[in-house]
Amino acid sequence: MTSTPPARPVRPLVARSRDEAHRTATPLELFFDLCFVVAVAQAGAELVHAVAEGHAADGIGRYAMMFFAIWWAWMNFTWFASAYDNDDTLYRAVTFVQIAGVLVLAAGVSRAFRDQDFFVVWLGYVVMRIALASQWLRAAMASSGAERTMALRYAAGVMVCQVGWTALLLVPEHAVPWVFLVMVVAELSVPPFAERDFSSSWHAHHIAERYGLFTIIVLGETIAAATVGVKTGIEENDALGELLPIAAGGLLLIFAAWWIYFVVPAHQRLRTNRQAFLWGYGHYLILASAAAIGAGIEVAVEQAVGKAHVSETAAAAAVTLPSALFLLLVWGLHSRYFKVGTAQQLVLPCAALALLVCTFAGRWGVLAAGLVGAVTVAIGVTLTARTAGRGTQEA
Repeated sequence: MTSTPPARPVRPLVARSRDEAHRTATPLELFFDLCFVVAVAQAGAELVHAVAEGHAADGIGRYAMMFFAIWWAWMNFTWFASAYDNDDTLYRAVTFVQIAGVLVLAAGVSRAFRDQDFFVVWLGYVVMRIALASQWLRAAMASSGAERTMALRYAAGVMVCQVGWTALLLVPEHAVPWVFLVMVVAELSVPPFAERDFSSSWHAHHIAERYGLFTIIVLGETIAAATVGVKTGIEENDALGELLPIAAGGLLLIFAAWWIYFVVPAHQRLRTNRQAFLWGYGHYLILASAAAIGAGIEVAVEQAVGKAHVSETAAAAAVTLPSALFLLLVWGLHSRYFKVGTAQQLVLPCAALALLVCTFAGRWGVLAAGLVGAVTVAIGVTLTARTAGRGTQEA
């Protein structure tokens, strides 16, 4: 159950309290998140194709751009909703418009990835940005002083950036990455600029839950993509013996990723804008690496059945590299703040190093990585239990 009341007639869009009790994600937010599954799946599928064809460097660069576009669209809505979601009729209707923009964005991911044709992605952003700016203007109308200035800065910032993205449609292909990089910096600068004099009333527990839910969606898509890859390999190539170690290792890795991410109460670290911006922005790499694990498993499957033009080591690296990055980032962003003692602090960094070593296990690399993930969880649980036991004895 959520604490959000039934939709009511249009009313002023005033800020919600940061101290609001029992604040949870709403059904509308969950619906919004699910619509991103299509976009994440498209980006992952294109990454698989690029890596399997031996174009890993180019594929990773384009994947990074596409995933930023997907993630940033989700970010814009999520942080606004945490502060201003009043769930009235107009708010719901405008959110539906944003969802429509998400679906347009998803439809353009493959075209942008393969041909650097960003028109459909840009069009999806136009739909989302007009809706988002209208929400910020509603918030400005219901506020005054520094809060009103903040809301107007947000509205202006997102629309100015949207104009800037138009350059992607005009510049030659070789200039696209540089334009994209400039626009990423511009986009990331809008929230600190808008909130330099007044902080929006985002809710720490709600934000942590929203990020957790999106992480679950990404991991779920990873499982789905890997399952389809294994199923296809078995049906078309009768390669159960070759694929079973990959399937087992991949599943263990995803289970470990879920466990490691959710083992700490992340919301306890979100007390200031500085902490929140670092944590929130850092999740771009956490989520992108989580989604890339599934793509890597698919590459390993294709290599095992002879469809991928890469070596066994490269196929293993497609799984171990994003997995190691995921562990290091989860540790760096919030896990390390809840670890007690040197042993606990070293678990995830050492596990990341072990995952990299698994790259050189060839055809057994994914299974070895999965076992490393399982052992990492077991060690973490054991150390935590021992620490808790010593604390009980001392008390």
